[in-house]
Amino acid sequence: MKTYTEKIGNKLNELLEKTYDAEKGFRKAADHTNHSYLKEYFEKKAAQRKDFGYQLKTEISTFGQQVEIGDSVTSKMHRAWMDVKALFSSDTEEAMLEEAIRGEKAAINEYEDVLSESNLPPTTEMLLRKQKDSIQSGLSTVKSLENAF
Repeated sequence: MKTYTEKIGNKLNELLEKTYDAEKGFRKAADHTNHSYLKEYFEKKAAQRKDFGYQLKTEISTFGQQVEIGDSVTSKMHRAWMDVKALFSSDTEEAMLEEAIRGEKAAINEYEDVLSESNLPPTTEMLLRKQKDSIQSGLSTVKSLENAF
């Protein structure tokens, strides 16, 4: 069975970490809103990212790479920064939606970066495109929600 190059394996593991970071971020947003529709939206996005993470882990393992579980220094620093930022800003619905938009745009760029690799097995490429398209669709939804606030 074909295995990933180390470079692709690393990129997929980074994408996996960021997927779990997004899940945590959406859960945190759901916990900090009293708006029922937003709470439901953020909970669905958290569940989606959890599913994406499981799918990525399975795909990484299938192609002979070690799944790296744990936080990178970068993700720990990002969460620490977000916690500090939260102390100095209100957790308004608008601020949470703005952060969701920023995060979704970043996720799309990360998927595009991995998809730009020419040595991806077809199953990996298909999985990444499906997940990216789902995030892209969700970005349209969150933008419309932001306009409502």
